[in-house]
Amino acid sequence: MLRSMRKEKGFTLVEVIIALAILGVIGIAFLGALATASKSVVVADEQATSESLARSEMEYVKSQDYSCADWSYELPLPSDWPEESLPDWWDFDKPHTLPNGYTGFTVNVNAYRLDPQNDGTSSDDGLQQIIVTIKYLDDDTIINLEGYKTAR
Repeated sequence: MLRSMRKEKGFTLVEVIIALAILGVIGIAFLGALATASKSVVVADEQATSESLARSEMEYVKSQDYSCADWSYELPLPSDWPEESLPDWWDFDKPHTLPNGYTGFTVNVNAYRLDPQNDGTSSDDGLQQIIVTIKYLDDDTIINLEGYKTAR
């Protein structure tokens, strides 16, 4: 009687190599997905923080006195920022700064007089467009928030 093939238990070298290759492909795909998810969390946090900062700055500007002329400022305020471009309500004795926890962010605020009655720039209609622009680490603009301020 001929003996059939021996019944050996275990895996051959080829089977082990194929299993490791499949495991490697799955591992690489998993790590790629993990890296993408991690980056999206960082971007979402950056955007949420920027939006919070922009809204806070917009509310701060709206709470100040109305200033007739166009004006602008940047936070943190550069030492060479022209004083004539600052709003009338700017207080050099108690300077406005970024709140704690916003390191690396730059806030740029611009106010432009609007002329809805189309009677020229010599008369003030008491309406300004306020634009708050947020950047992080000198990257591209993260958020632009537009609002309006009226003379009280």
